[in-house]
Amino acid sequence: MPSIESTSAAEHRPSGRSRRVWSLVIRLFHWGLVACVVLSFLTMKVETDLFDFPQNVHARAGLIALGLVLFRWGWALVGDHHARIGSWLRSPSVTLAYARDLMKRRADIFAGHNPLGGWAVLAMLTSLTIQALTGLFVTDDIFFEAPLHTLVPAAVSDMALWIHHLNANVLLALIVLHLGALLAHRCLGERLVGAMFSGRKTLPRGAHWAETDTETHQQPEQQSDQESDHQQGQSGSSGKGVEPGRSALMVRAALLALFSTGCVMWLWGRL
Repeated sequence: MPSIESTSAAEHRPSGRSRRVWSLVIRLFHWGLVACVVLSFLTMKVETDLFDFPQNVHARAGLIALGLVLFRWGWALVGDHHARIGSWLRSPSVTLAYARDLMKRRADIFAGHNPLGGWAVLAMLTSLTIQALTGLFVTDDIFFEAPLHTLVPAAVSDMALWIHHLNANVLLALIVLHLGALLAHRCLGERLVGAMFSGRKTLPRGAHWAETDTETHQQPEQQSDQESDHQQGQSGSSGKGVEPGRSALMVRAALLALFSTGCVMWLWGRL
């Protein structure tokens, strides 16, 4: 993988001050997961009278989060370019080089996740997966039993509960780091939250797109999303690009959604 400090980077950087980065699929996943995490936090960490049975609300929010996470892992393998793990999980050397440039306030802008952000995404998804899976086996021995509690020995359930509580603190720390990173990048002129609403990322004044994003096939701001989708479809059908066509992506998203929804509904029925 080429270094982000390459002297020839300027010759290969994509043109355009703004580009479409996050698909509707990713944006719906992101904000749906945010809602589930907030609801889970409110039901377990905050004293509130909003819910009669907070354990049940917590469990159902966790099941929906599990479905979203299952979908996201699949989408990381077969989704659009910026969603795939190969586009945002970069080598330690590239990550360290990016961190050094970021500390010096001269790091280029990555259209998708930057190298540090990519590892943070991996950590977040891993923690969320552990949290959702361990929650399937726990019980409070009074009012609540998770969907798969009766399928495992008591010792396994107790271990799952211990991991669930421990990982909750790890997840909370990751969320705080995530929010801090968003604030830091906003101070540097990079509006990451706005991009997750609109799907488009705009370069701050004086910044450049990173050289390692030349494979993204993103289009300048003046080009319509329909034209971009058409070109991506041609790239996928011709076999010359890394981006599959829009129809193929829709089919993949639908199949993943059916699978994850089926898992959630089966578990939901066991509550």
